[in-house]
Amino acid sequence: KILLYSVSTILILVLGGYLYITLTPPVSPLDTSSFVENEKEITITYSQPYKKGRLIFGEESAGALVPYNQYWRTGANRHTIIKTNSDLNFNDNILSAGEYSLYTTPGQDTWKVAINSDNGFFGIVQPDAVDDLFTFNVPVSSLDESVEQLTIDFVTDSIGSSIRLRWDLTPVSYTLLTLPTILRESSSLLY
Repeated sequence: KILLYSVSTILILVLGGYLYITLTPPVSPLDTSSFVENEKEITITYSQPYKKGRLIFGEESAGALVPYNQYWRTGANRHTIIKTNSDLNFNDNILSAGEYSLYTTPGQDTWKVAINSDNGFFGIVQPDAVDDLFTFNVPVSSLDESVEQLTIDFVTDSIGSSIRLRWDLTPVSYTLLTLPTILRESSSLLY
C-alpha cells in the first residue's frame, strides 16, 4: 500500500510538473533568427529575457543582471546555438558548417565573443574553454531608446550582413558576429 501511494504521488508530481512547463508560457521565450541567401542558411536560437526595469549590463556591485567581465550564455535558460550549413569566417577564424554554442563576456567598451564546439549543456554552466573554437573582441556602442526584450537578428546594409544583438541601451551591432564572408559557389563574397 505504501509503495502504491509513493508511486502514485511521484507520478502526479511528474505529470503536474510536465503540465506546468508545457502550459505555462516561459518567462524568457525561445526564439530563432534566420538568415538565408543562395542556399546558405544560418540560424541562431536563444531565449529572450525581458528588462523589467532591471539594470542589464554593468558592474556586479551595482546589481547588474549581466555583470561585466563574466560569462553570459547570451540569453536566458539554455545556451545560445548558432547553426550554419556553410562555412563562415568570423574575424579571420573559419567556422565549419555545423551547430555550435555562442557565449559572450560583456564589458563596458568591448565584448569577448566565443564560439564553442559543445552545444549540449544548459546555459547556466559555462562551457569548457578548451572546447572554444575561437574567441574575438567586438566594440560596444549605445542606443537612444531602451530595447525591452533581448533581440538577436540579422541585418544587411551597404557594407554587408551582420548578426546584431540589442538589449536595454546596449547594441553590439553589426560587429557581434559579422557575417563575414559566407563562402559561395560563385566565388562572389557576402561580407
